[in-house]
Amino acid sequence: MKKKDVMDKGKLIVFEGLDGSGKGTQINLLVEEMKRQGRTVYQTAEPTNSVTGGILRDALGGFTDRNAYEMSAMFLLDRIFHNSNKINGIKQFIDKGIDVVCDRYYYSSFAYQGIDADLQWVMDMNLHCKEILKPDLCIFLDIDSKSSDERIAKNRLEREIYEEKEMQERIRKRFFEVLEFLKETENIKIVDASRSVAEVSADIIKIYNEFKGDC
Repeated sequence: MKKKDVMDKGKLIVFEGLDGSGKGTQINLLVEEMKRQGRTVYQTAEPTNSVTGGILRDALGGFTDRNAYEMSAMFLLDRIFHNSNKINGIKQFIDKGIDVVCDRYYYSSFAYQGIDADLQWVMDMNLHCKEILKPDLCIFLDIDSKSSDERIAKNRLEREIYEEKEMQERIRKRFFEVLEFLKETENIKIVDASRSVAEVSADIIKIYNEFKGDC
């Protein structure tokens, strides 16, 4: 019988998708299921609540003007902090055997900032940074730009700088280019998020159970 490690490491699960794809709802449902199965889970998101995260939220909200290169660099800085800070960094939880579920990660940088900044540059500085963990599982919730636009209009009083329909079309296309490029080196699952909350959740839980079984 294989000797069990003193402490198994936690897993990093990332959710991605267009604005309005239902990430928040589906993350909550998966975390609830993971806890029901006896896992200890830390739920987090990007941008973080750090100073850099606040600057990014101001830029995303249109309160300050930042170009795509500035945004890419600030997201990188925020992501390094998110991984490595000593209080609630992702690595701290993973090393303690706690699973981490994150709303957005470097895939969003590739799809959003990678439209107007050099995509290869954005990818290289994230994928080659030793302080940034590679997710064990990425779940991409797919909706079309029309559905994204309708959901944003229904649930937002104000739109962020990337939330116009035409921009969401470009971002979705970029997401699929990036996911195709990374499919051989990363564990990425695409889920049709245009269906009911229950149907989407059932698929995600199935994906999680299969992923857990393979670990």
